[in-house]
Amino acid sequence: MNREETNLKAEASNCSRFPVPGSRPFPAFERRSLELEHLDKGDYTADEYEGCIVELKRVNRWLGDVRALKQSLINEIEGSNVSRFSVLDVGAGSGELLRVTAEWAEANRKKSTLVGLELNARSAAAIKDESRQHQSISPLRGDALSLPFADAAFDYGMCSLFTHHFKDDDVVRILRELARVSRRRIFVIDLHRHPIAYYFYTTIGRLFLHNRLIREDGALSILRSFKPDELLALAKRAGLRNITVRRIFPYRLVLSATCG
Repeated sequence: MNREETNLKAEASNCSRFPVPGSRPFPAFERRSLELEHLDKGDYTADEYEGCIVELKRVNRWLGDVRALKQSLINEIEGSNVSRFSVLDVGAGSGELLRVTAEWAEANRKKSTLVGLELNARSAAAIKDESRQHQSISPLRGDALSLPFADAAFDYGMCSLFTHHFKDDDVVRILRELARVSRRRIFVIDLHRHPIAYYFYTTIGRLFLHNRLIREDGALSILRSFKPDELLALAKRAGLRNITVRRIFPYRLVLSATCG
């Protein structure tokens, strides 16, 4: 075990050792929850889903997903000094992070090909509807477990707040598929399963969150998410190389790895 892995394990272990008077350390944080979210079960109305898409964009801006994107994928592209690049975003939602990427590319005079893959028909339609000003963005419906692309079809593969919806074995399959279709590097942004993140979200966060899916699924998403060493282990199982797992404020993890 190298020094980086040792540090990750130590930091991740410390996350579950916050004492509670009269009780053992938080049992809910010792391992990933397998309870399904409303979005996974489909027990929501069309209006709730529409409201979820709108509010989720604000959450992504406020709580670090855009920051994580800029410090990972966009920073990598900027450092490579390329004039054009392609990105596949798996489980892209409404395409918010693709639009951030497109805006950066346009501001820096780089040509981009950006594809948002979504199994959900409404989300795929939202990518198209909300990205009309960016000709570089296109939606496609498809399955993350069996991506409908040839090997090395894109420069970069990514997903954000997506892998926690899956059991570990399927996360490994998704990572392998992302690596298969990506030539350069993949980036996975997800939540850091941490007591502070959970209790902040379920107390202060509820004052600003109105959509039922965002309130209830957001809290469960934290319990379904990862500690750094868990994400590192899944990447190793997937056969990825040059793996790093970074923590980005507030309570985001970014897995980065080269392909094949």
